[in-house]
Amino acid sequence: MKILIINGPNLNMLGKRDKNHYGVLTLDEMNQKIINKYPSVKFQFYQSNCEGDIIDKIQTANNYQGLLINAAGYTHTSVSIRDALEILDIPKVSVHLSNYLAREDFRKVDLIKDVVDKVFFGKKIESYFEGIDFLISKI
Repeated sequence: MKILIINGPNLNMLGKRDKNHYGVLTLDEMNQKIINKYPSVKFQFYQSNCEGDIIDKIQTANNYQGLLINAAGYTHTSVSIRDALEILDIPKVSVHLSNYLAREDFRKVDLIKDVVDKVFFGKKIESYFEGIDFLISKI
């Protein structure tokens, strides 16, 4: 089983960002915890701060059996990422470390939620675990 995990802008700065929203783990530490928790799953981890690079990666995701994406700030702004996800024909979930619905008003806009199978948020790394568990159940 192969799952692609895409992390969007500023997630490479985890560990330095607001720990109340994002937790204390770095992105590398988070990825390692995911690998350790799911030893039978082959993951590819991808992070980019660039919208076009994320779209290019989504367009190759049919090589995987599932996609987990944390589009970060692009969740609220990117019609193009939404469009790329919409045409992707594999199980896909959106995750967020923080509870974006309880934050600033501009974060409450979620352009992606309608083109993924489910959204998990507000539980830091547990949001990722819930998303992966959901994907495994669908694959």
